[in-house]
Amino acid sequence: MKYFKTTKRSAKNAIADTFIYILLAVISIVWIFPFIYLILTSLRGESTSIVTYLFPKEWSLKNYIWLFTDKKSDFLNWYLNTLLIAIVVSIINTLITLLTAYALSRMRFNGRQSLMKFMLILGMFPGFLGMICIYYILNAMGLVNSKLSVIGLMLVYVSGSMMGYYVSKGFFDTISKSLDEAAMIDGASRSKIFFSIILPLSKPIIIQTLLGAFVAPWGDYMMANYIIGSGGSKFKKVAIGLYQMIDSNTKMSDNFTRFCAGGVVVSIIPIILFFFLQRYYVSGVTGGSVKG
Repeated sequence: MKYFKTTKRSAKNAIADTFIYILLAVISIVWIFPFIYLILTSLRGESTSIVTYLFPKEWSLKNYIWLFTDKKSDFLNWYLNTLLIAIVVSIINTLITLLTAYALSRMRFNGRQSLMKFMLILGMFPGFLGMICIYYILNAMGLVNSKLSVIGLMLVYVSGSMMGYYVSKGFFDTISKSLDEAAMIDGASRSKIFFSIILPLSKPIIIQTLLGAFVAPWGDYMMANYIIGSGGSKFKKVAIGLYQMIDSNTKMSDNFTRFCAGGVVVSIIPIILFFFLQRYYVSGVTGGSVKG
């Protein structure tokens, strides 16, 4: 009797597993198809940009060559602007986030719990709710639609850094406080403990925070377009520049394959970073989620 029950259970499990695998396969195909289409379209050498077929009839790298060599293309400037913004923002953002998380993890002071709850609640509201206020403040400082718009954009990106403290704080909570106490007995200051003892033990959470802080400004279009706007072609982010390549029917017909090539180039750096740093990213997220 037990044999038949076990066999029935095994058959049900096999059917359930098969259904799950089929579902995951379908989801994977749906998810990856736009990327395949993007790559194939970027390699198309036909003069007609909008077509009804998937695979190119003429394979070519001319779209990539045009992006970096043609005098009409400012793609390299856009790309370097975006890279500069993402690097600066990720470094500042990570430093602020980790310092905030360390202070909330190790120090006890009046209003600590209320401050953490306030930042968590405030972080639930989307950033675009304050876009009008942000615009007027930056405009009054001359940081909108000008050569200094990049600085204004970076200020916006790093302004809410401390509200992303929660995962980092959870990771720091897993590091024994006896290390801090022993170092303080030897005369080490809080900053010395943080930079010399805690950070070397926190590689996963540092990388996880860096990656998150890098990707956010790297792919942002809405806030960047709102602040940089018409501040000059050489000061645009790559997302703005690529959109403006296809923002009319004429441009769409002429530049769609070039737009796809730009999309492929833009995705290379995040893919490489996640590919080589994935294990640190995962361990940082899981380590930070152990404690609140």
